[in-house]
Amino acid sequence: MILEKEIEIINRERENGFNTINPHTGKVIEEYTYMSDEDVTNAVKKCHEAFTEWKSKSFEERGKVLKSIGKLLKERKEEYAKLMTQEMGKVYKQGLQEVGLCAGICDYTANTGADVLKDIERELPEGGKGVITHSPIGIVYGIQPWNFPCYQAVRYSISNLMAGNGVLLKHAENVTGSAKFLQKVYEDAGLPKHLFTVLVMNHEQSDKVIENDLVRGVTMTGSAEGGKVVAQKASAALKKTVMELGSNDAYLVLDDADVELAAKTSVEGRIYNNGETCVAAKRFVVVDAVYDKFKEAFVKGMKDIKHGNPMDEDSDIGPMAREDLRNKIHTQLKESVAKGAKILVGGELPQGDGFYYPATILENVKPGQPAYDDELFGPVASLIRAKDNEDAMRIANDSRFGLGGGIFSKDEDKAFALAKNHFDTGMVFINSFGLAQPNMPFGGVKNSGYGREHGGFGMKEFVNEKAIMSLNS
Repeated sequence: MILEKEIEIINRERENGFNTINPHTGKVIEEYTYMSDEDVTNAVKKCHEAFTEWKSKSFEERGKVLKSIGKLLKERKEEYAKLMTQEMGKVYKQGLQEVGLCAGICDYTANTGADVLKDIERELPEGGKGVITHSPIGIVYGIQPWNFPCYQAVRYSISNLMAGNGVLLKHAENVTGSAKFLQKVYEDAGLPKHLFTVLVMNHEQSDKVIENDLVRGVTMTGSAEGGKVVAQKASAALKKTVMELGSNDAYLVLDDADVELAAKTSVEGRIYNNGETCVAAKRFVVVDAVYDKFKEAFVKGMKDIKHGNPMDEDSDIGPMAREDLRNKIHTQLKESVAKGAKILVGGELPQGDGFYYPATILENVKPGQPAYDDELFGPVASLIRAKDNEDAMRIANDSRFGLGGGIFSKDEDKAFALAKNHFDTGMVFINSFGLAQPNMPFGGVKNSGYGREHGGFGMKEFVNEKAIMSLNS
């Protein structure tokens, strides 16, 4: 398995920098040079200085800037979506949806922040007055992946800006242009300069940022393996962390499911964003009573998926973001087949330019295969047969991950009860597939990480819940 650090070394074509590559053509988009150590240190200092002024702003003042950011994102959504498509291959129309979601996050956070973060007053047991504040702590450093270049950065930065913190971003190298675009949007919308700063740097420099005394919290979205490394480095410096990591979400098709709806939604859930989504539908656990009917509809739906230029309106999926990622998922597929899985559709590397991979279904997926145990980060679905509803839930929870999942059942009350009482994940979708909602928490359990974003929860992850008391003597 190629590690992220090794991938960056492979992709560097000049000293002390890297190129971004268009996954549709395989050609270089832009060249970037890493910041010097001195530049990185100065950027951290300037962010802290901006924070010392920003923290004194009222919720109303902060919210006004956040709403301006949301408005400007909407105005520039076509330009931003095109850049994201160019850098990581997402279908252009889905890029527009992503920017729209981010604008919604800005508005929701601005509208609710004052209430979420307001002081709490309590009468003390022996009399006297107690006040609990949600005070900003300083700089929050985010390490973010490439699959949603706008959303991953907005998700943690907007909540922390509302809380009064400063924000640093180390984005994935292949979406550096998208990161810089976002910083410009923030500043053009009125956010004080240096309060949100993109750091173009290597892993060794990133480690120093984590250790920097001015950095008070670290948040990361990425693989479980990467999360362990970053969390260890942060904990060694006594920094709080939030981790949103990978998953292999199970979608259950129960015996009373609307099979046509389940198959159609499952196709959408597997191929959205070219299948490169942490909270995508990945394992499809179908009870024996409806298995054959679902399989037929699912296979037909995946066969009909068209891959092509992600800027074209009729393309369902674009290329995978990098060649090494395509190689990895194909290796996982071949290993799963060698251990007994069967290809129902897809599974062949396409000829021609670009890092394309077809919509694929694997059947006879069992423990011990990557298709069962690991995360397949691409348009490959794992179809698993269950004896009954109880067995389906057992299989769903038979995973070291726990980010999201889904249940298809005509009895919605039953589905909600199963999700509440038995599904061991942070999120569950009922008779639907989705990515995130601004007013609902986002995050997972087990190896999918810890901490929450959205829904007001993210605003409280990196604040000092300060107790102020006047005791009766």
